[in-house]
Amino acid sequence: MSRSLKLLALALIVPAFVAPALAEPLGLGRPALPDEIAAWDVAVLPDGQGLRPGSGDVATGDEIFAGHCASCHGDFAEGLDSWPVLAGGDGSLTDPRPVKTIGSYWPHLSTVYDYIHRSMPFGAAQTMSVDDTYAITAFLLYSNGLVDEDFVLTHENFTEVVLPNADGFYPDDRPETEYPLFSGEPCMTDCLSPAQITRRAVELNVTPEDPDGRPAGSMPHISPGAALVPAAAPAEEAAPAQEAAAEEAAAEAPAETPTASADPALLAEGEKLFRKCAACHKVGEGAKNATGPQMNGIVGRAAGTVDGFKYSKALMDMAAEGLVWDDASLHAFLTDPKKFMKGTKMSFAGLKKEEERTAIIAWLATFAE
Repeated sequence: MSRSLKLLALALIVPAFVAPALAEPLGLGRPALPDEIAAWDVAVLPDGQGLRPGSGDVATGDEIFAGHCASCHGDFAEGLDSWPVLAGGDGSLTDPRPVKTIGSYWPHLSTVYDYIHRSMPFGAAQTMSVDDTYAITAFLLYSNGLVDEDFVLTHENFTEVVLPNADGFYPDDRPETEYPLFSGEPCMTDCLSPAQITRRAVELNVTPEDPDGRPAGSMPHISPGAALVPAAAPAEEAAPAQEAAAEEAAAEAPAETPTASADPALLAEGEKLFRKCAACHKVGEGAKNATGPQMNGIVGRAAGTVDGFKYSKALMDMAAEGLVWDDASLHAFLTDPKKFMKGTKMSFAGLKKEEERTAIIAWLATFAE
C-alpha cells in the first residue's frame, strides 16, 4: 500500500476511536462562580448597563489624573507628544484638521468610563478602583467644560450626562447605500459622455477686469503710430493727489499698540510659553471658545465678557465687582489661579517666574479684539 493510501486510511479510522471518548465529560474544571464571571464582565454600555456602584468628584479626579495620567495626556488633558488630547476641540469637527476629544467627538460617557477602567493607565491596566474611575471621568468632563468644579459622578447620575456629540454617529448603512453602486458589471468602454463647453468664464462674470473694462492682463488695442509711453501728469496735479493718498493711508493705518515695539525675543518666549495654555485657549484670527474662552483682546478687557462662553460662578462674581484683566490682575491670576480666584475652573498650577508671566502677557497683548 502506498504512503498516501495509508495516511487516508488512518484519517478515516482515527475519528472512529476518538469520537466516543469526546462524547463523555472529561471531568476537568468546574463551572465559573458568579463572582468570577463578574470580575471579567467589565463592559459598560451607553445605557449604563454594567456600571458598578460608586462615585468620584472632580477634585479627587484631578489628583489621580495628575499622578497616573498627566505624564502622557498633560496636566490639563491637552496631550503630550504623540499621546492623544482629551479636552478641547469644541466645534472643530468640520475643520480640515479636527481635534477629536471626549468633549468634541466621543458620543457616549460609557466609552470613557469603560476604557479607563479596562485599559488605563498605560502599562498598568485594570489597577484603577471603581471610585477612582468615576473620579477621573468626572475630571475629564470638567476639563471639557461640561460640568462644574463641584460635580460628583455616580452610578445613579451617570446616564444623565450627555456628551455634545451624542447625535453625531449613525448606524453603518453602507450595505444598503453604497455596496449596490459597486456590485454591478463595471463599465469598460464609452463610460462618460463627451465633454462639452457649456459656459465661458466671461459669461459667468468670473474673469477679473481692468478699470477700463478689458480682461485683466490683456493688452490694449494700440493704433499704428500711437505713442507707447503714457504722458506724465502735470506736476501741479500729481502733488495734491499724492498728498491725499498719503493722508488716506495714514488715516487707515492702525494706531501703534504698546506692544508693537516689544522685544521680539520677549514675544517669542511668550508664544512658546502659551503652548501650555493652547489646549484650552485659542488666539488669532478666527479663534473660538474651547475648554476656556478665546484670548483675543484679553489684555485690558473686562472679565467675563467673551460671547458664548460659560464662565464659572467665581469669575462672574469677581466680574460683577469690576474685575478687569489689566497687567496687575493678569500677573496675580497667572501666579496662582486658584488662590487669586477661589472656585475657578482653571486647573492650571500657575507661572511662578515673573519673567514668564511678563512674556505671555506681552504676547497676548498683540492680539486685538
